[in-house]
Amino acid sequence: MQRTMRAAVTALAMLAATGAQALDSKEPPKAAPPMQKILDAYAALDVRPLAGLTPAEARRQATAADAVARVLRDDGKAPPNAAALAVKHRSAPGPAGPVPLHVYAPPGKGPFPVLVYFHGGGFVLGDTKAYEPSIRALAQGAHAVVVSVDYRQAPEHRFPAAADDAFAAWRWVVAHAQDLNGDPTRVAVAGEGAGGNLAAVVALMARDRKVQAPLHQVLIYPVVGDDMSTPSYQRNANARPLDKASMQWFLQHYASAPADRENPYALPLKAGSLKGLAPATVVAAEIDPLASEAKAYADRLQADGVAVRYREFDGVTHEFFGMQAALPKAEDAQKFVIEDLVKAFAARPGAEGAVARH
Repeated sequence: MQRTMRAAVTALAMLAATGAQALDSKEPPKAAPPMQKILDAYAALDVRPLAGLTPAEARRQATAADAVARVLRDDGKAPPNAAALAVKHRSAPGPAGPVPLHVYAPPGKGPFPVLVYFHGGGFVLGDTKAYEPSIRALAQGAHAVVVSVDYRQAPEHRFPAAADDAFAAWRWVVAHAQDLNGDPTRVAVAGEGAGGNLAAVVALMARDRKVQAPLHQVLIYPVVGDDMSTPSYQRNANARPLDKASMQWFLQHYASAPADRENPYALPLKAGSLKGLAPATVVAAEIDPLASEAKAYADRLQADGVAVRYREFDGVTHEFFGMQAALPKAEDAQKFVIEDLVKAFAARPGAEGAVARH
């Protein structure tokens, strides 16, 4: 009898595994032609799956930004000229030493609104330089000082290192906004992927620790949960440049301990309440395992009384936001975000006078 039951359990387990493999073997949705062109260029760069690499090896690989550069080169187009922004390098005192900050300031008298930005890369990869197209577009479009934070990365520095650095940077920027020609009453947060996670975490920490909260939060395909059975994980298990196996690799390096996975400062969807947080703009990509959790977080915010604007962009993948040089939908997404930032900054008392001086 026991053998029969064990055999039945084994058969069910194999059936479940086969079903999961079938779901994971699905082709992701069709990319829009300009996006597919970038994906083809990315494939030609022979980027190896992260699951078989060490973090050091992964950091040496080509990126989606390299694929965009290749498309521009193949089309005979010059890279876009850098916006007329002044760039300075500062640092904030962090819990384990200085946290590097990169300050992008628009031309004009100011004081400008300020946006604290966190780059993507799954908590393991990436830096400010790799995400400069996004940073420059936001600084120019929102006419704001953008302070990009190079937080500590896993696995050398696991959770909560990145979150602690992000919050330390937030507090420093608020305290020193005037030194950056910024308005300390108009400071928002933004981030992509892992950076979207950190932007959401800063909003949570500011609320919980009763310090100045962000005026607005921009969450671009944020990592906010670890449920890999969602519809978007199923349809995009084999998507590029981000797939299910890569997300497993990232989270294993960043927050492998079960207790960490339940901490809302690691994964904000685990928060008991999102009440009292800043209004949010949430962006998702159709061809991205993270799309479902971005929508779930937007829905949670709204249910807890937070004003939210959410949009999923079809035919594009994770990392699309900074691809405006070769991808029209990236420009659409940037306009969507910038519109909300401009409104949030303008709604602040006393903002009209500051805007008039630009």
